[in-house]
Amino acid sequence: MTPRPVFLSHPSSLDHDTGGHPESVQRLLALHAELERHDYLGYERADSPLAQRRVLERVHPGAYIDSIAEFAAAGGGELDADTIVSPGSYLAALHAAGGAVELVERIVSGGAGAVGFSAHRPPGHHALPGRAMGFCLFNNIAIAARHAIDELGLERVLVLDWDVHHGNGTSDIFWEDGQVLFISLHQWPLYPGSGRASDVGRGHGHGATINIPVPPGTGDDAYVSLLRDVVAPVARIFCPQLILISAGYDAHLEDPLADCAVTDAGYAAMAALMRGIAQELGVGIGCVLEGGYAVHALARSVAATMSSLLPVQAPDLGPSVHPLAVDALVRLREFWPSLG
Repeated sequence: MTPRPVFLSHPSSLDHDTGGHPESVQRLLALHAELERHDYLGYERADSPLAQRRVLERVHPGAYIDSIAEFAAAGGGELDADTIVSPGSYLAALHAAGGAVELVERIVSGGAGAVGFSAHRPPGHHALPGRAMGFCLFNNIAIAARHAIDELGLERVLVLDWDVHHGNGTSDIFWEDGQVLFISLHQWPLYPGSGRASDVGRGHGHGATINIPVPPGTGDDAYVSLLRDVVAPVARIFCPQLILISAGYDAHLEDPLADCAVTDAGYAAMAALMRGIAQELGVGIGCVLEGGYAVHALARSVAATMSSLLPVQAPDLGPSVHPLAVDALVRLREFWPSLG
């Protein structure tokens, strides 16, 4: 029997007080209000646990973890121009990482067809092992992927990052790790200035980092084509045992921090496509919330994603292969020669 889909969150996310910052409590307030209107789409609601210290330390050095705890306990402040810490931020960050880990635990134990969504603040994909940046303190999805491999015995995990900003922290963490296939679709040029198509990993991870930069104005047709015609074929070759999505929603047409043009329907189609790949491969799929700063667009798009992760009829996935997908396929054949 397929397990009930799970939605993980925790009230501590509201205690990560960033004031009038774009990454504010309003994001999750709007998100929960939208999901309550739809009775959380039938997902089981669960409070996320605190991430255990040993799990965090697989990605972040102990001294760094202690520095975040001490900074928060001392009242917080600005770690850099973008990243704010309040007294409640450390606990919120522990629950954000713990939610991603619990998501993986549930999906892996649930087997084929298991799905879930972890929605917390602060986000994580910019966090480097020893440095907070880009609104992020701990790299939630990297911690979860590392846990899946080190503790749950998986050998191959796919992390797809569709946040409009390059997931530089996740990329750096798995740069030399061939067990994690990291694929990032992101606007270029844009913060943090990393994620060139020529950045492909090193050592055992050579070819297991795939960056797909897209120009401002890129919308639904291109994003869907890139997932259908590039990400999906690579996933079939890599054959992951788990699919995780760094689910940022700042590529949305309404978002104030970037210039892409994805719509609610685009995110629904993207999620449906990835759910279909997970079903084809017989693995579970989970989303970890990253960015998205037009709060109502964020809320609608998360609801659309969660709905599309359920086994319902897939939407129309658009026209023929987009030129951006053609270009990406040409580049990737060096590392994935069996691509069509």
